[in-house]
Amino acid sequence: MVNVLFICMGNICRSPTAEGYFRHIVKEAGLTDKIKIDSAGTHAYHIGSPPDHRAQAAASKRGIDLSSLRGRKVENKDFNNFDYVLGMDNSNHSDLQEVAGGNAENLFMFLEFANNFSETEVPDPYYGGDQGFEHVLDLIEDASRGLLNDIKEKHRI
Repeated sequence: MVNVLFICMGNICRSPTAEGYFRHIVKEAGLTDKIKIDSAGTHAYHIGSPPDHRAQAAASKRGIDLSSLRGRKVENKDFNNFDYVLGMDNSNHSDLQEVAGGNAENLFMFLEFANNFSETEVPDPYYGGDQGFEHVLDLIEDASRGLLNDIKEKHRI
């Protein structure tokens, strides 16, 4: 089993969108029994909350249902339980290095796996309009496909 954890600040926009989309392509690939997927936030602002309604609407337009997901805060033990801990931006990555406490060999920037975008960070769409959520989904789709290919190659599944 390969374990994947997506992280943003509040776990209501970017990381649950990535979790939902990645679940979708893993299911399409027939690998749900080989890849476990979760998401969390670096801050405890939205523990137990569903994803932002705008993130849900944007994902729904692409056939992804995020309604069952709930926010949680990342914990140190996540670095032992997940093979890939994926930060959405440099601030998340920095916060995650502190949470990891020296156990960060499985910490990556999510867009390291993107093939079609030059951006290095998934921008936080929370304070913007609907178009920001669409752009985030474009980035997530690209990086998710690259991540799935990386997992298939490295873990031979």
